[in-house]
Amino acid sequence: MARVLLWSNAFWPLIGGVEVLGEKLACELRARGHEFAVITSRSSNLPEFEMHNGVAIHRLPMLEALASRNIDSWLDIRMRVGKIKREFKPQIVWAYLLQLDCMFHLMTEQAHAAPTLATVHGAFPDGVLHAGSSVGELIKRAAWLTSCSHHTMHSTLEQFPEVRSHSSVVWNGLDMPTAIPTPLPFDPPRLLCLGRIGNKEEKGFDLAIDTMPTVLDRFPKARLTIAGDGRGRAELEAHAAHAGVGHVVDFPGWVHPNRIADLINEATVVLMPSRVAEGFGLAALQAQQMARPVVASRVGGVPEVVLDNETGLLVDANNSVALADAILSLLSNPERAMKLGAAGRTRAEREFTFQTHADSYDTLLTSMANTPSVVGVVA
Repeated sequence: MARVLLWSNAFWPLIGGVEVLGEKLACELRARGHEFAVITSRSSNLPEFEMHNGVAIHRLPMLEALASRNIDSWLDIRMRVGKIKREFKPQIVWAYLLQLDCMFHLMTEQAHAAPTLATVHGAFPDGVLHAGSSVGELIKRAAWLTSCSHHTMHSTLEQFPEVRSHSSVVWNGLDMPTAIPTPLPFDPPRLLCLGRIGNKEEKGFDLAIDTMPTVLDRFPKARLTIAGDGRGRAELEAHAAHAGVGHVVDFPGWVHPNRIADLINEATVVLMPSRVAEGFGLAALQAQQMARPVVASRVGGVPEVVLDNETGLLVDANNSVALADAILSLLSNPERAMKLGAAGRTRAEREFTFQTHADSYDTLLTSMANTPSVVGVVA
């Protein structure tokens, strides 16, 4: 068993696909005997320290300090991180969500020597991942590197080929919902987009809106739901109104994780028209768990989750015409849509279980903790 300091720039109770998975993984691995503490960036209205299911959570104003460029703030956080490391004495520091705040981990490596496990969940914003950045330095120094998809691993190794010998792909996994999939509704057809709305272009939700005039020509009673919240929601609502389809596009806002399966159960087809290179595509996996066919962009790790013409349909990114054609092909052929959805659920149960995901990290953490040769690896 291992004593693990989980470094994640976002963590419970913040809601996002990876954040929810990270919290669940930490609690599951603790239940298996590993000891966990978390360092994360402070969010408003949350205490600086909290115990959650036996996991100690330390919230520090790291992002604010980085934004302010205040040297006194940097020194204060470095001191506090060093104190946490010395007191907790981790056998492994697990950098789970890599962002600029991992600089404070690098600044305090000498406070308590321990190998780093780095996990890459997807593409990085411009300027974050390069050889001289804190994220790049962390990846180069890591005793082991994991990624959520082969695509993400390939992209990372293109920049850091030297870590290939100590890296592995661990697909994300989720528990199967307790909800039982209902028959796909075709009268009326219901389309669903699900995810955080950072801006209207990132997830391609505007493309889904742009398909609606074409879809309505063939299926006048069709409706589109865009579930999620964020700074781009108002812009998306305005986009729907401008396109003349505001009356058939619903924006229910943020959906609690416990409600997602029920929401998907109301859909005929789930859309994932991302423009960005998704690291994995948890929304696609959640759709397939509920036997829903997925129409998704052929980007990032999505083709590893959605098999084209087997569990869903893949289209070129940023192509609303191709997206509309794929949607219409499924709405026009209910038997095919149901077949793809059923195949997706079967594959989700076989390939993407949370148990398998947790087993992989359980084995890796135990191995790292029991391998003295990697303890204290510092560049």
